[in-house]
Amino acid sequence: MLSNRQLFLLNTAQTSNNPRLTEIASAEGIYLYGPSGEKYMDLVSGFAVNNIGHRSQRVIDAIKEQLDKHMHVTVFGEFVQSPQVKLAEKLVSLLPKTLNSVYFVNSGAEATEGAMKIAKRFTGRSEIIAAKKAYHGSTQGALSLIGNDEYRSAYGPLLPNISFIGFNEEADISKITAKTAAVILETIQGEAGICVPNIEWLQRIRKRCDETGALLILDEIQTGLGRTGKLFAFEHFGVTPDILLLAKALGGGMPIGAFIADKKIMDVISHNPILGHITTFGGHPVCCAAALATIQVIHDDNLVAPITTKAALFKKHLQHPAIKEIRGMGFMMAIQLDSFYQVENISKYCADHGVMIDWFLHCETALRLAPPLIISEDEIIAACEIILEGINKYAA
Repeated sequence: MLSNRQLFLLNTAQTSNNPRLTEIASAEGIYLYGPSGEKYMDLVSGFAVNNIGHRSQRVIDAIKEQLDKHMHVTVFGEFVQSPQVKLAEKLVSLLPKTLNSVYFVNSGAEATEGAMKIAKRFTGRSEIIAAKKAYHGSTQGALSLIGNDEYRSAYGPLLPNISFIGFNEEADISKITAKTAAVILETIQGEAGICVPNIEWLQRIRKRCDETGALLILDEIQTGLGRTGKLFAFEHFGVTPDILLLAKALGGGMPIGAFIADKKIMDVISHNPILGHITTFGGHPVCCAAALATIQVIHDDNLVAPITTKAALFKKHLQHPAIKEIRGMGFMMAIQLDSFYQVENISKYCADHGVMIDWFLHCETALRLAPPLIISEDEIIAACEIILEGINKYAA
């Protein structure tokens, strides 16, 4: 009889030639467990999904309660469904008044696609400007925005009229013109190796968009829901986007995304033609119930306020000559090293010793730290000890 690993390699599509093949049987809190009792501290959070940890009981209870009522009933917008209504109301209450209309989708990439459509339709323009080393998803439209030819070229031709600017590059701001429909930026770049914008630069981007009539789309798919020490990362920078993208942590482990804008922008999909953007499973009631419970957990357990202090504890205990810098904001951190050899082997060492870390799509010389917000100070110190052991072994 074939094992799960053998069946995985035989029947499941592979995205690399060398998958890690760590088998997971269960998860709880900040820990993953293997079939033979192996225990791993998850410092990746399912790529910024499990902000409140794995299997929050309140999220599970919300899912079960909704399952007893109904699951999928029809496509988005046709039926009034309480989980969608309550979640949209909650999100709007947490956001600036111009972000008052929510469209639910299944993922971050779908949120990107929807935002691109409404930006083009609302402005009547076709050019979209993204950032070099950006990552907004892997669908054809979102892939067109990846600022790295290595990941785009094999899948062309992609969308036309896409331009790129350098993150924090002042001179590139002038590329935003009256022909630009939208500028889309990660509020903090993730796959570039955690690049935080200068406050003044991001504010000048906002000002330039206002001057030219372009819309500003901020991708908070990774940064949203408390990861940076604010509920939304744009709160650090004194700017408000015209369109906001959410996903990942929103569902507490369930798949859901959203693009959010002012109603006057969102309404362009309601006419000429009607049903200008549709989705079969977007705003699935079970996922919406999970998301509403997730937001409540973040609020009730005061998970956001301690993040800056907890992040400082990581930095305090990750002191080593081989570490060039630790970049980031809150629980979005990059440990900069010298080589992919170091990153790959340190990551493997940590996994073999019960700590899951990773690296970045566009920055293979840095280790990724994105722990659940619920991690304790003792767990942070214990994780740092393992990471330093790996650094001592492969980078000293």
